[in-house]
Amino acid sequence: MANILVVEDDKDLNNAYCIILSNEGHTVSSAFDGQEALEKVKTFEPQLILLDLLMPIMGGLEFLQHFDLKSHKKVKVLIFTNMENSPEVAEAYKLGAHRCIIKSWTAPHNLARVIKEAIENDSAEVTA
Repeated sequence: MANILVVEDDKDLNNAYCIILSNEGHTVSSAFDGQEALEKVKTFEPQLILLDLLMPIMGGLEFLQHFDLKSHKKVKVLIFTNMENSPEVAEAYKLGAHRCIIKSWTAPHNLARVIKEAIENDSAEVTA
């Protein structure tokens, strides 16, 4: 199982994702914006980050600009957004995001499967 950091500003979604992933046996930590996530990664070493793009205080793109993925080669970042084919998603890939998952296409009960596939699959830039 993996250490997963959930970065989502919607408290209900954040809580639901954490419960689902914890029930699958993952060790889960959460943050509600990119700034809080940068603080969390100082003490929690995630293997995967589930990252929303649009958040208050610091969004997902700004988080990726500050979190050097080249120094954290074993960390996979999954963008979790409803902004399909947006410039923000393209920029997230440029900053090292592994995959983009469209929230509205991924029912909460399918989240664990999508996460498992991402952990097991090393191919980049696959859209679910």
